[in-house]
Amino acid sequence: MSTRATMAEVAKAAGVSVSTVSRVLADKPDISEETRDRVTQAARATGYVLRAERRRQLGGILDLLVEEAATPWAAELVDGAQRAAFGLGYTLALTPVGHPRFRIGDWIDGRRARPSDGILLALTRPGHDEIAALAELPVPLVALDAIGVQGSAVPTVGATNWSGGAAATRHLLELGHRRVGFVGGPSESPCTRERYEGYLAAHREFSLAPDPALTRYGELRVTAGAEGTATLLALAAPPTAVFAGSDALAAGAYQTARARGLRVPEELSVVGFDDTAVCAMLTPPLTTVRQPLAEMAAEAVRLIDQEQARRGSTAGRGVELATSLVVRQSTAPRPAHQDCPAQQDWRKQR
Repeated sequence: MSTRATMAEVAKAAGVSVSTVSRVLADKPDISEETRDRVTQAARATGYVLRAERRRQLGGILDLLVEEAATPWAAELVDGAQRAAFGLGYTLALTPVGHPRFRIGDWIDGRRARPSDGILLALTRPGHDEIAALAELPVPLVALDAIGVQGSAVPTVGATNWSGGAAATRHLLELGHRRVGFVGGPSESPCTRERYEGYLAAHREFSLAPDPALTRYGELRVTAGAEGTATLLALAAPPTAVFAGSDALAAGAYQTARARGLRVPEELSVVGFDDTAVCAMLTPPLTTVRQPLAEMAAEAVRLIDQEQARRGSTAGRGVELATSLVVRQSTAPRPAHQDCPAQQDWRKQR
């Protein structure tokens, strides 16, 4: 198919005037959707290269902002985003924002000088001012995991965190554990709250009231998982299992268990969240909730491309991909000798 078609040829094929074709291709707002679709289809049928398609042919750039690049969580996102971006003709530019010298205002100023074709935001907890500043840039913006953008018009791609948290906790309760600790990420993070709500819901299914003392929050880091688990194991009635809000936090729980001479899963069962490469590196391999990170990033790229091609507005759109429990060797039935009086009382209630 030739790519040398003229606006006149497109106009003839669409049955409209050349000026109408010009206004459609310039994305003018005073054109009906029916006319816009007819002109777009005629342009493709005649081989006229649309502006968004021409931009991709010339090599558009998508920006991915992550807290840290050198983490298994970020690696999954980068892989999914790169594959999708390459398939659509974009180049992916990765920016780790965790460096102490990084300033979001400077970065935004740079994007005004070097326009981006779209921004993927994967930050732990960006401020509302930062979100607002990014949203003012004249390019599509999509946030992963809905972090820090609730109530805004920014489209999001996330996972079913609530059902994932419920599945992880239900698995431990079905194994007989009655004191299940929750070691989560930042308490203000929407995904952490949703996973914790799933944790509570699973307890309600078993007619149990979880002990509030068994909940700890922190950064999504190994050190935070180790520290949170240490405080739980120091309780007079410690948990026999821990649901960690990420694989990194679960790795920290392993560290604390080893330091205290506890075997996983014989003396402490552990479940994570994400299903990153960390799971296979741990001994024993980690039972976790699979969050489709690569697929989430790919979907975010597709939303940006959809907005660029004007195939539909993404404003305020939210996409949730399904999570699933992956059972490995880090969970086991609670040994009877680990009963404490509170656990015995709960078991009688069952």
